[in-house]
Amino acid sequence: MELPGGELCSGVLPNHIGGVWGRINDFKSLLKYDLPRLQFQLAFIYILTESFHKLFRLVHLPRIAAEIMAGILLGPTVLGNINKSLENSIFPPEGEVFLATLSRLGYIFFMFLIGVKMEPSLVKTSGRRAWVMAVITVVLPLALALIVSGYLDTILPLYRRPTVRTVIQVQTMSPFPVVALLLMDLEIVNTELGRLALTSALISDLSSTTLSTFTSFTRLGFISSTAQSKFSFFMMMQALSFTAILFVSIVFVVRPFLFKWIIKSTPEGKPVKGFYITMIAALVLLSATLSDSIGLPYHFGPFILGLCVPVGPPLGSTLVEKLDSVTSGLLAPIMATYCGLIIDLTQYADLRFQGLIFNICFGSAFVKSLVTVIAALVTQVPIKDAFALSVILNAQGIVQMASYLNNNLNMTIDRETLASTTVSVLVTSIIITIVIRFLHDFSKTYTGYQKRNLMHSTLNSELRILACVHRHDEALAAIKLLEVSNPTRESPIAAYALNLVELLGRASPLIINHSLGQKGSSSSSRTQPMIDTFTYFETQNRGLVSVQVFTAFSLPKYMHEDICSLAFDKMVSLIILPFHRKWNYQGQMILDSSMFRSINRFVLEMAPCSVGILVDRRKLRHTSPVDSAFYRVSVIFLGGDDDREALAYIKRMAYSSAVQVTVVQLLSIDDKQSENKWETILDSESLRDIKHLISTRDNIVLQQETVNDGSDTTSLIQEMQDSFDLIIVGRRHKDFRALQGLAQWSELPELGVLGDLLSSPDISKPVSVLVVQQQLVQLH
Repeated sequence: MELPGGELCSGVLPNHIGGVWGRINDFKSLLKYDLPRLQFQLAFIYILTESFHKLFRLVHLPRIAAEIMAGILLGPTVLGNINKSLENSIFPPEGEVFLATLSRLGYIFFMFLIGVKMEPSLVKTSGRRAWVMAVITVVLPLALALIVSGYLDTILPLYRRPTVRTVIQVQTMSPFPVVALLLMDLEIVNTELGRLALTSALISDLSSTTLSTFTSFTRLGFISSTAQSKFSFFMMMQALSFTAILFVSIVFVVRPFLFKWIIKSTPEGKPVKGFYITMIAALVLLSATLSDSIGLPYHFGPFILGLCVPVGPPLGSTLVEKLDSVTSGLLAPIMATYCGLIIDLTQYADLRFQGLIFNICFGSAFVKSLVTVIAALVTQVPIKDAFALSVILNAQGIVQMASYLNNNLNMTIDRETLASTTVSVLVTSIIITIVIRFLHDFSKTYTGYQKRNLMHSTLNSELRILACVHRHDEALAAIKLLEVSNPTRESPIAAYALNLVELLGRASPLIINHSLGQKGSSSSSRTQPMIDTFTYFETQNRGLVSVQVFTAFSLPKYMHEDICSLAFDKMVSLIILPFHRKWNYQGQMILDSSMFRSINRFVLEMAPCSVGILVDRRKLRHTSPVDSAFYRVSVIFLGGDDDREALAYIKRMAYSSAVQVTVVQLLSIDDKQSENKWETILDSESLRDIKHLISTRDNIVLQQETVNDGSDTTSLIQEMQDSFDLIIVGRRHKDFRALQGLAQWSELPELGVLGDLLSSPDISKPVSVLVVQQQLVQLH
């Protein structure tokens, strides 16, 4: 301060105590120092938040509810009304700046990590359903919001209009981070419903962000008076130019040069060096500073930077591993708690206006839900999932809290409105979690209503197959199956090879994508032969087959999760699994793995697409398969979903001139007509397609065999063993007379009756077997 005479008096306010010998008389004296007070504040916040979270988790309530409740309890609403002096000592007004800074820092890294976890390619690969959902849920609520906002402008005082417009704008959002956190909390990310919600929210969020940014800058150019119009227009163009420069720098400089260079300099299976992580963290803070200086939301730059980080290992997964615990566990939750701390739910000066705010919040949610349900039903989403989707896209959380808090700091909304919107977020998040748990069937993790199987894969489109292998001979068997699957330029095959390696020692689970061009490492020596095999296969079939090779280091009890997750992400139509038994050249069984059998059984239950278990007996062949003019394939048809799926696969193979196909239809005179006439019609249609194909090609025949019971079927199969290289059968069958008496002797139920019979150790012929199960589709 300035003293009389022009002298300045300065003093230093201590931030921390002078050690144990400092003059601390009581607890309140200790709280006068900034650093101890901040430490106590954080301790109280974390302890109370975790306590509420543990309690709320018993009734499946979201974490943000615990964070907001902790803030309300520690703020003026509860603690302030009980002991105002104590509340002012622990959370004085002058100390708000520290918590506000930490919450802002946490939100910056939170948005960066959300961008890292996002996969922007989902926008390109998402189907018509997701685009229709996203467009409708953005355009219609926004149009209605403009109408309502315009009407309210005519009846509200001038100083209230920005508040109403802000609340309506935030309520029309479907922020991807909030939807993703909700789905992860509910453990339904890897479901058809979860994927549709994620893609719709991603498209909606990106389009909304782009639209709002452009609108804000455009408004900047026209809100000023005529005298300042030229200056305002110049400011608008300057802001747009700086935004474009920031975006181009991140997307076209940082991503292709810095991020890809880091990936290429990191050996396979190894984490990214700490120096690179520190450098990227500095870039995050720099991008936030630049965004705020330009006039953008301060999290815009970090979010775009996160989107540019390649998804998964090594860089994306390392960033999440290093930063997620501190960000999501410590810093980001402060945002919601801080909002609860600074509001007072017992002090309302304008109840009528706050009632309007509540009506806007819950009315917007109702309108948005209605629009989402209509859009979902138009795109043929099952009605129960349509309602669940409408609830998910109404999720509210940290993004809304950050928007409201930022507008409060900018004085667009006052503390009373912040209190009302905070309560709205709290109530909405609790209701949404409860409703979703009521509507969604959590027993189905990966299954869905989108058909991903061979029957619904057209012959003029790409066929996606995931081949799982444990050994090199299994890779060769999978490649042979891919070869006879008739890849063409009109209908290429996208093959994803997943090498499953048991996790040993103290290493962490890891999935490596070998197509990223990383350096080799010591762990790659075990997988390199299989990588080379699949790479050579792709080279020999360039333009017909594309191959991506992955290696999953995982515990056996989680390997089925890796398989189903990769199949779901890549939207494959068929998973090929190796049989758990192996034979040597003399026909002796050399491997009978209960671990691999358990993996196969779990995949059959959880797979998001069709599954085939391949029993490979090529080693028993004393002559090379190339000695034969044709690769001889047969399918045994009785009827049902799995047999029709097998027919669809054989139909694709029949278009290859190197394959000779025989369809063996088992008939029984005494078989009763199926109670489901629709199944009979579908079987007839599948056979009609085969008969039509027979009339146009000479490498496929239909052979009808009459059998009376299981013994006749067994005899027929024994005769077929010498005639074919591969026999394809369906896994599941109803009570057919042709299978009578065989089920009681079935040793491997995961193969079905016919698959179990064909995989018997007693068979010494070199015939391989593929047991097919059609995708388990959720009923409408």
